[in-house]
Amino acid sequence: MAPATAARSRRGTGKFQSLDKQIQDVKQEVLDLTATCLCLKRSCLFPASTQVAVFLSVDVGEFFQLDSVQLKLDNKMVTNYLYTSARMAALLREAYSGCICGNLRTGKHELVAVFTGKGTHERDYKRATTHIFEKQTEPKLIELKIRDLQKKLQPEFEVKESK
Repeated sequence: MAPATAARSRRGTGKFQSLDKQIQDVKQEVLDLTATCLCLKRSCLFPASTQVAVFLSVDVGEFFQLDSVQLKLDNKMVTNYLYTSARMAALLREAYSGCICGNLRTGKHELVAVFTGKGTHERDYKRATTHIFEKQTEPKLIELKIRDLQKKLQPEFEVKESK
């Protein structure tokens, strides 16, 4: 009786392994389809001809500790992003962070970024930068860059457009 039970158990285990493999394959297909759907959704919501993305990159620490970034586009508030210590650590690790991604009609636009944080000697620091740009039919990528400027002993805030 014991050999027959062992043989059935081996056959049952083989069936379960086969079923488990099928389940894993289906899970992978679902993940692949989800990624494809997300890409399609993004391309529908943000077509390349109207797409604009604003990213933040930092190389700071000595002269400025970032607390928040407020973005206005054409005099309308689009985001106010608070950087907790965990988010700031992630930003420093990854070198950049996405602030906004959206649609924008062609033509001239004004981007205003307000950076709030702590300067040297724990003083409150608030600095704004304005950037006027022309949106064409191709995607527009704009980088907000914060870095320590050693020769002036203060932070520098600049805006760069990717071509």
